[in-house]
Amino acid sequence: MVIAPLAACSTGDGGDGSQGPTTITFSYLWSGPEAESLEKIIADYNASQSEVKVIGVSSPDFQKQLTSMSSSNGSFDISDNFGDVVGSWASKGILAPLDDYNIDMSGFVPSSLTQMKYEGKTYSLPIAIHSQLLMYNKKMFADAGVKVPTTMDELADAALALTKTDADGNIIQLGLGEAAPGATQRMIAAAFGGSWWDKDGQPTPLNDGNIQAMTWYQDLVNQIGPDKIAKFVAGYGQYQSDQDPFFSGKLAMRIDGEWNGVGIPKVAPDLEWGVITIPGASSQFKDTTEVTASTLFIPANSKHKEAAAKFLAYMVSPDAMKAFTVALGNMPALTSLLDSSADYSAIENFSVFAEALKSPNAYAPSSAVSAGEYMTDLNKAFDSIASGNETPKKALEQVESRVSSYSK
Repeated sequence: MVIAPLAACSTGDGGDGSQGPTTITFSYLWSGPEAESLEKIIADYNASQSEVKVIGVSSPDFQKQLTSMSSSNGSFDISDNFGDVVGSWASKGILAPLDDYNIDMSGFVPSSLTQMKYEGKTYSLPIAIHSQLLMYNKKMFADAGVKVPTTMDELADAALALTKTDADGNIIQLGLGEAAPGATQRMIAAAFGGSWWDKDGQPTPLNDGNIQAMTWYQDLVNQIGPDKIAKFVAGYGQYQSDQDPFFSGKLAMRIDGEWNGVGIPKVAPDLEWGVITIPGASSQFKDTTEVTASTLFIPANSKHKEAAAKFLAYMVSPDAMKAFTVALGNMPALTSLLDSSADYSAIENFSVFAEALKSPNAYAPSSAVSAGEYMTDLNKAFDSIASGNETPKKALEQVESRVSSYSK
């Protein structure tokens, strides 16, 4: 990717009139090893030039981030989040449009920019992209004599065969679980040709494929027992820790992302795991995956936007993006890096996740203004379906009844 020169920023690092680098604050949501990797990139940038000095602050509090951006005097000049918030935040006027800074965006993976725009302008840029696929425990499959599923019927059969209970009927091993609320249901719907949004990013909860998929899902849950599953899930350990149910051998399958290629070797090095795309209900729906993005943006209340834009341009340049994504096991948002597999070859199963991005059935969730409200209602509907309290159609009809009240 070629980054066009940005306009020189005004001098001064603290408003005292002195000439020198402009100091900006990069408040990021990452912590732990991710923050350590980011701080190294910040140090490299500061050492590479003398116009801008970046101070990194690890601040994982999402609400604190939003509060700062909504005030007249913000506490940072650049930050990160996920692509699904872009439309809502841009509509509130709390993001600065990046088009004003002449950054060439032609080198990005096309699907990675889907969530970055609002009313024709770009308000955020992806530092990494993620795809969700079906991860499975190879040993559990082998021990049970179950083959890796190639159809949705086989997926249901595998989930049932790999679910085990103790003498009291309590689940001690679950065939198919989930890592994040809603992700599993959204992707199962895609495997049935469903979609939760139309081409304009507006909600379509009653899409026929969605109802078919949720009927399949509810039937699977009912065969195992909703109450049994709820009790088992309540005992889940912390995600990505040694008590993570997939890491500790309590889950045979789950839909999750490429970052596990770094997380699993660190936490559960003996785990034998594989990855496949979710089987389609028919051949035309095979290889579905949900593509999301970790993004960087400049708040509208930043007092050093031009300096922040210089640093943002550096962060999405090939060298910085490569350093960041390799350390986290994420996929780069630049096509040139995605094709240089040698840099990512040490990350377990990385190539499967990367290949999925090329599928014609790869899709990005909407970042429309109403996305947050809609996802909240969808997740409630998914819970109602999983518990057996509502039929899929009735649960999704309740979501449909609220669509007209969403923020525009």
